[in-house]
Amino acid sequence: MLLLHRADQGGDVTASVLGLARVVTDILVLGLVVALCFCLEPGKRTATTVAAVALVVLAVSDMLHILLPVPGTWYGVPLAATCSMTGLLLVAAVPWMPGGVSVVEVGERVLPVVGVVAGFVPVVVCLLAMGAHVLAGGRTDAVMMALAGTVLLGFGVRQAIVHADHLRITRQVVAREAHYRTLVDGSSDVITILSLDGRVLYVSPAARHVFGHRPEDLVGARLPLYTHPDDATPLMQAVERLRQEAEPGDHGPGRHVFCRVRAADGGWRHVESTISLHPEGLIFSSRDVTERVALQAQLERRAFHDALTGLPNRALFTDRVAHALRKRTVGTTPPAVLFLDLDGFKAVNDSAGHAMGDALLIQAARRLQASVRAGDTVARLGGDEFTALLEGEAGACPPPAREVAERILSALTKPYRIGNTDAVVSASIGIAVAMPGITPDDLLDHADQAMYEAKSAGKGRIRMHHPQSQDVCSGMLNH
Repeated sequence: MLLLHRADQGGDVTASVLGLARVVTDILVLGLVVALCFCLEPGKRTATTVAAVALVVLAVSDMLHILLPVPGTWYGVPLAATCSMTGLLLVAAVPWMPGGVSVVEVGERVLPVVGVVAGFVPVVVCLLAMGAHVLAGGRTDAVMMALAGTVLLGFGVRQAIVHADHLRITRQVVAREAHYRTLVDGSSDVITILSLDGRVLYVSPAARHVFGHRPEDLVGARLPLYTHPDDATPLMQAVERLRQEAEPGDHGPGRHVFCRVRAADGGWRHVESTISLHPEGLIFSSRDVTERVALQAQLERRAFHDALTGLPNRALFTDRVAHALRKRTVGTTPPAVLFLDLDGFKAVNDSAGHAMGDALLIQAARRLQASVRAGDTVARLGGDEFTALLEGEAGACPPPAREVAERILSALTKPYRIGNTDAVVSASIGIAVAMPGITPDDLLDHADQAMYEAKSAGKGRIRMHHPQSQDVCSGMLNH
């Protein structure tokens, strides 16, 4: 505005406006570059800062062209030309400086309020200068008033655009927040947000359905909240690892944690949680997997237990025999396997029916378990074939295998009361004692051979398998 009065001294309005256009352009572009600088990260502002300096130098050059109708020099150096060359060289160097290429990415950034205000500082300075010029008695003309009005109008339009854009963004944010809140509130998973110190900041409404706790009652509590004591340590270790990752800003993959959480009814819920970093701390996405865990346990039990009697099956029994052979040490009684078959069971099953046969097998399984120690293993291999694993312990003197077999035979030969009918069966039992280097399958096969020897000798008998070289404790061979 101050330059306009000087430029208009020649009386040619068109030439005055054209001469001032370059200065106005410099000021407007300078405002854009200053605003752009606030959109970038501190380490990428070098290019925009140099660009702003270049525009200032170019603006000074354009002002000198107006203020000095005759080319001015300073110690023989042309001022206006020197400023123009310096400004252009700086502009040419800007794209090669840090942040020169990253400017193209600022479209996805949100312009801060300081950046919006800074963009209008040059315009406000010009308006204040014009006002000071008028108040000081300076001459005004149509060109000055038209240009001032244009600047004010542009300022108002710009503010209106910013306000409209702000309203649009606000509506989008509200709609997006409502969308995500609908997803979170409608999810069956429990979403929990915690601060880095473990304090609960938010819990989704699904907590009432899954755990029976009201979400508002959980806010403000700290981890490990309602977590089973045995699972608290792994949970806190996972949280601590994520805290350490959050300090340097290295957002790695989340952590998967399985734990038990106490529900409002006092029961324990098996929970599978994914823990990830969140701007406010940590976010837990927890799912109730109690039914899945129960089903898995049921499937595992079916895979390793007999469905009728509940005893271990052949697979589990073989595994326990292998374990007993591996843990055998010097000074302990070697493990022994009893293989038994019910004599007369087929006749009972065929005459009285399968229901009575199943009831008899269940009672026989109960008697077998009652005839051995708690640490021994009784299994049903199939049909009316049962086995028992007798293990020795260091410092203990277990009863001889034959003594246990006689106790089992006595228990199995007693009448079985099923409904209003009494059924009587006997058993043939074979015994095999583990020798050094024997495999589980061989030990079981030796006991099976001894059982067939007992059955061939007249049933209801006990036979011991005798290997070629015996290296067993005398108590186990007592018969």
